[in-house]
Amino acid sequence: MSNRLMLVLGIRPDVIRASLLIPRLKQSLGQNLIFVWSGQHYSHNLKDVFFSQLSVPKPDIELQPDTKSETALIGNLIEGLGQLLLREQPAACCFLGDTNTVLGSLACASLNIPVIHIEGCMRSYDWRMPEEKYRTVIDHLSDVIYAYLPAYKEQGLAEGLDTRQIVVTGNPIVDVIDHYFRSGKIRLSSQSRRELFRRLNVGDQNQPFALMTCHRRENVENPTSLRRVMNLVRACGYQVVFPASYRTQRSLSEFGITPPSNLLLTDPIGYVEFLELLDGCAYVLTDSGTVVEEAAVLGTPSVQMRLSTERPEVYEWGASIKFDPTIDYSPSELLHVHEEVKALASRSWTHQFGDGKASERIAEDLLLRLNNPSTLKGHKPHGSGKPFSRNWQ
Repeated sequence: MSNRLMLVLGIRPDVIRASLLIPRLKQSLGQNLIFVWSGQHYSHNLKDVFFSQLSVPKPDIELQPDTKSETALIGNLIEGLGQLLLREQPAACCFLGDTNTVLGSLACASLNIPVIHIEGCMRSYDWRMPEEKYRTVIDHLSDVIYAYLPAYKEQGLAEGLDTRQIVVTGNPIVDVIDHYFRSGKIRLSSQSRRELFRRLNVGDQNQPFALMTCHRRENVENPTSLRRVMNLVRACGYQVVFPASYRTQRSLSEFGITPPSNLLLTDPIGYVEFLELLDGCAYVLTDSGTVVEEAAVLGTPSVQMRLSTERPEVYEWGASIKFDPTIDYSPSELLHVHEEVKALASRSWTHQFGDGKASERIAEDLLLRLNNPSTLKGHKPHGSGKPFSRNWQ
């Protein structure tokens, strides 16, 4: 049996998390690694700049699905990936995360090709989130699951997944920040950093500012939630730098929402520039799970602008606080959110995402399994696990 592996990624956080894993796999597998880009993110500054800055090998194959709607994207992806699988006949197909792209695993299931899921068993227990459905689906289709934390594995076991198919690895985001940013490999020079800060109108580097990301559909496609997010920004006493996705920019325009005067709205920026801002800001307002992790590792406090999260541990560590866009906060309550997150900055916490060797562990285990195909077949005693709850509050 071939040891060919198909790796399917589709959004810029995928590139970041897999940036150390892909070269390791490429070195061992050579042409037996088939790197496929799903086409979920397709513009230069949402995709290509991340490949170049992190020196990640370009995809071997790029799908071009219809991105006009979520359902069109998913349908095209399953069809396109199914054709690739039939042609390439890999021993297994690997996905990462909880986006539309991971539903390509349905094509694997239909062809009985083993599925590998990196970032498995994370749960928000909020069934209203499409991502919660996606990650639950792929975990229960998967033959091998790489979970970042022991608590995530316990969540998978509670759903009836077999302990033999779940490997705890740590979080690759720690590897990436240590290898690229803290080592200085992709850091901007002092002059370039000053120029970046000056260009984004945050003045002297000692002048406090906040950073923001906002992309989740429950925020940017809901005018009420998006207005409440803007109200949170307005209540911040700092300049807020917001590299906004094009979808978010369109929503602000279509909903007739005028950004607050202290919000600097820019197009998406590169990963190096973003990390410099994240490392230099007073705190970050975000609905991104990846940004929350990066902030916790860098020691930057965060506000999670979400009803529910699959990363509750950052609250427990004292690295983050919650802002719920489904609630209409009073002006005093909005101020209190900012006071709370500023207070986090005066404390210290120790993240528990791992020791910086997650990519190494994933690559080593995956290569061993490819050389022993019987270990790619999952053991799923469905029905033996406990039912898991779904939070509708």
